[in-house]
Amino acid sequence: MEQYRNMLQTLSKIPPTGESFLLLSQDVGMKIYNRFSIRRQLQGSHMDRIRSLYNEYVQLLSKEGQISCLLPRELWENSEHEKFGGSCSPRVHSTWPRSLLVQLGTHLVELMVQTIKLKNNMFSPRSEPKLIPVLYHMYSFRSTRQIGLIKPHPIYSQMLLDAGETLLTFETSVMPMRCPPLPWTSPHFGAYLLSPSKLMRSGEGAVQHQLLLEKSSPGQLFPVLDSLNQLGICAWRINKPVLDIIVSIFNDKGSEKLDIPPPLSEAPAFPLQNTGSLSSWDKLSYQKEQARCRKKAAEMYSLRMDALYKLSIANHLRDQIFWFPHNMDFRGRTYPCPPYFNHLGSDVTRALLLFAEGRPLGPNGLDWLKTHLINLTGLKKKNSLQERKQYAEEIMDDILDSADRPLTGRKWWMEADEPWQTLACCMEVANASRSPDPTKYISHFPVHQDGSCNGLQHYAALGRDEIGAKSVNLMPSETPQDVYSGVAQQVEGFRQIDAKKGIKIAQVLEGFIGRKVVKQTVMTVVYGVTRYGGRLQIEKRLREMDSFPQEYVWEASHYLVQQVFSSLKEMFSGTRSIQHWLTESARMISKSGNTVEWVTPLGLPIIQPYHRSKSVMFHSNLQTVHVTNKNDANARPDTMKQKNAFPPNFIHSLDSTHMMLTALHCHRHGITFVSVHDCFWTHADTVDIMNKVCREQFVSLHSQPILQHLSQFLIEKYCHK
Repeated sequence: MEQYRNMLQTLSKIPPTGESFLLLSQDVGMKIYNRFSIRRQLQGSHMDRIRSLYNEYVQLLSKEGQISCLLPRELWENSEHEKFGGSCSPRVHSTWPRSLLVQLGTHLVELMVQTIKLKNNMFSPRSEPKLIPVLYHMYSFRSTRQIGLIKPHPIYSQMLLDAGETLLTFETSVMPMRCPPLPWTSPHFGAYLLSPSKLMRSGEGAVQHQLLLEKSSPGQLFPVLDSLNQLGICAWRINKPVLDIIVSIFNDKGSEKLDIPPPLSEAPAFPLQNTGSLSSWDKLSYQKEQARCRKKAAEMYSLRMDALYKLSIANHLRDQIFWFPHNMDFRGRTYPCPPYFNHLGSDVTRALLLFAEGRPLGPNGLDWLKTHLINLTGLKKKNSLQERKQYAEEIMDDILDSADRPLTGRKWWMEADEPWQTLACCMEVANASRSPDPTKYISHFPVHQDGSCNGLQHYAALGRDEIGAKSVNLMPSETPQDVYSGVAQQVEGFRQIDAKKGIKIAQVLEGFIGRKVVKQTVMTVVYGVTRYGGRLQIEKRLREMDSFPQEYVWEASHYLVQQVFSSLKEMFSGTRSIQHWLTESARMISKSGNTVEWVTPLGLPIIQPYHRSKSVMFHSNLQTVHVTNKNDANARPDTMKQKNAFPPNFIHSLDSTHMMLTALHCHRHGITFVSVHDCFWTHADTVDIMNKVCREQFVSLHSQPILQHLSQFLIEKYCHK
């Protein structure tokens, strides 16, 4: 019966444009695996033990954990030993390989195509009734590849549209938890109480990460597990006033300016022409316009459904307290397990979230709220924190007007970089400033502290680049430094010199070199972007400028990317040599038939999963299915990916290490801490403590001989005598 329910849920979510047969089969197969895992968990006495322990753990978490400062993992393990004399984690069961999931799903999708039918005269009662399939298998081109599609009959799509069905059904594993998550105590126990969860996310078919984690010595992973638990025990609630405003705009045809996707009724109308009387050129233009309209409609449908999922989940949780269990990718970067609605989302999603626990603002909290508000607008990026706070006080009329009349007033908040978070902060500042004593106002609002081009910060610290370190705020300065503006200024200096020499393209670029043009390239150079990739990024920015002469775009982007790389080479002299050493090391390791491994300063073992593609083929009644696995550890390493990915992956692992250290030390101070990679969140009254911890842990991390330890590890592992 459950299988039929799963299939019907899948059926209702197939878009009118169709879904890939392979992806649909995999999705159905995964649903069956999840049900199987839950059933297996419920067998025997194991679940009774977990239930008994969990009830005690939640009580300890809210009481003793606050007093004794014991970590969640320690609270759980203490209870285990007191009640059962040892660990009661479940037996480790192997996950089903992707090929098995797809084969199982393929069989069930075939059944859906063959058996689910409807009457063909539902919208034309006079025609002769006949049963027709609800789903059809067909082939279509996506880019240059032909793929199998499962497409619903237009009658069925129209039925769903006319029914106006308002009930959305989600798997429990994709929803925020309504109770604190289980603490991670090992690589195979933590997060959800029943649904299967992995400590480390991995690509399809990759098992090497899990094997490496399970081989780790006892206690080696405790710092990593404890930091994940610290992120997961943060309780959240919904910002209901903001949710109501967003829902009202969503129901009133949306707003592209405010990132609320409009419905399909607002999609561009398909051109209606008699193609028989058109010339070949006009026919081609007509077909292109049709294709453009179809593409736009498909994009609008996808964005609208994504927003519907997020807002539906938020509305479902509007009066609840909930939690986001966390896990990590193979580099150690942490993510909330629920995929649709979490604090890593867009501006709209983040504006809907508040801490469930409130804290008094204290003497500095309101100032931090005002500073945070100006940070969200993006208006004073080059000004000091004091100047930003002062600016907030100067425009208090606009802030209060936005809070009181968000849709009918002057709408100042709508012009901000992050409009919805700005509006939410306007409301919080208004409530706090109007309270009898702002220092005693209980605030649930998260205040963010963002890194300054975090990848370059780590490279500057590794290479001890003093000029680069100053540009990314690692050195004392009266005002915050902006590396993007710094690079833009240096490139402008190069341009002026070349323009005086009579170089034409340098003269054409006068007045067009700004922060926005170079930002993406500077940001991604740390992650291994090539000159070719950087040129494409700059070309895109130049094409967005209406006033720039488009006939010079290629030449200008080619010139600018050279100047950006030259500027970065001067500012970050050690960065390029470190990148080169990491790349060459990875190239030699993979050429020898090995994959690149390393261990982070917190003891997390990391292995790069890039291997040459290996394909498994099997036949179904509908089509031949090819399941490609690029992560099979038995295949030879993909040298190009291994070497190109090593520098950015290594920096990501350092970035995650710094975040985890900050999380652990914030727990020691008893303050709330969550992160969006290099953006750290806490209450307004504890921002100063978090800032101090963040800086201390960065210095502590880079006081270690990181590159020397990496070199020793690589020599011991790969250089056999």
